[in-house]
Amino acid sequence: MTFDPCCDRRGFLSWGLGGALSLSLGGLARPVWAGDPQLPGFGAAKRVVVLWLNGGPSQIETWNPLPGTPQGGPTQAIETAAKGVKIAATLPRMAEHMQDVALIRSMATKEGNHQRARHFLHTGYVPSGTVKHPDLGALICQQKADPEAELPSYVAIAGATPGAGFLGVSLAPFTVGNPLQPVENLAYPRGVDGERFARRRKLREQLGRDFARSHPGPETSGHDAVYEKADRMMHSPRAAAFKVEEEPQALRESYGLGKFGQGCLMARRLLEQGTKVVEVQLGGWDTHKDNFNRTAKLCDELDRGFSGLLADLKQRDMLKDTLVLCMGEFGRTPKINANEGRDHFARAWSLAVAGGPIQGGRVVGETSGDGMQVTKRPLNAQDLMATVMHVMGVDRFHTNYTGLGRPLTAVDESGKAIPELLA
Repeated sequence: MTFDPCCDRRGFLSWGLGGALSLSLGGLARPVWAGDPQLPGFGAAKRVVVLWLNGGPSQIETWNPLPGTPQGGPTQAIETAAKGVKIAATLPRMAEHMQDVALIRSMATKEGNHQRARHFLHTGYVPSGTVKHPDLGALICQQKADPEAELPSYVAIAGATPGAGFLGVSLAPFTVGNPLQPVENLAYPRGVDGERFARRRKLREQLGRDFARSHPGPETSGHDAVYEKADRMMHSPRAAAFKVEEEPQALRESYGLGKFGQGCLMARRLLEQGTKVVEVQLGGWDTHKDNFNRTAKLCDELDRGFSGLLADLKQRDMLKDTLVLCMGEFGRTPKINANEGRDHFARAWSLAVAGGPIQGGRVVGETSGDGMQVTKRPLNAQDLMATVMHVMGVDRFHTNYTGLGRPLTAVDESGKAIPELLA
């Protein structure tokens, strides 16, 4: 990639203000990021949905079955709409959509602790005791969200995310605990009408200004920004996006009527109204005991919600610019333990990705026949983050600064976008 400071205003400023320092350090100022030049698909997606399988799903019972082996257990493999791609029989609906889905079967992430791995997969950074890294939703919204949007740009459904970290509360997700229930505090409190609400808001603004004069800083301004966003959402007709009950019953049933399925439906409704990032959580995947029965039930929910979302997005011509990422924090051991369960396993596991410029019907990476080792194309959380940011058109080398002034790029520079998914 070449850099012409005469033709690039941001690049010119970088050279003018920081050129001497960067040259003294033996390098040049970084050019404006326009994606990896050898890869297609930069900025092809406008929005992203993360289907987060909390607890660590078994890759053998989902995307990388091992039938006929001691490690495979009773789980069988089935043919899919993608020629040559088989997945577990627990996901029959998803088998019909595999022409739109790519699988990564070679995730090798090393972090086997739930909290650390969850942080790693959301941020691309190994947890640090001194830094609260922002997650992918916050990083995307920092560069891509409309600050005047009427709905939250980042929404978490049925579970919390690591959040905005040192970027502050203005980029934190709006959390919906249960999509089957009305969102709290969208309506005025009992006994409060519009006129009284306006008086209360005016008083809060006055008190806020007084407080800001004596307590200036990002925390105060961020707090005020959150109030502004909440007020816009309360008074916006777009807030009806949270009301999944307005959808036809047949469509709701196609997603599954549980929290996860209806969360996926809510995600589609929010995306239509301008939300940039939605994470929908399905918990319960920490199957140290009774793995096969528990996973079968969880996979039924996942199968309905994931396939329902893909079908609905495609029918509305939204899948072409919506990235859908389905993963947990790690996988499960190929070895079946004494309790008919599988334990934590970060050495070789799988995830699924679809939409936007992702080339469906593909499998990236391989494991050994017993599932214990990655034998082809090992990939890490940094590579996944780099791919997501490439597809979303985010400058992954954008530098943020922690509260202590430490510079951190949006994505760890060791990460490389995955060309097999895009070309």
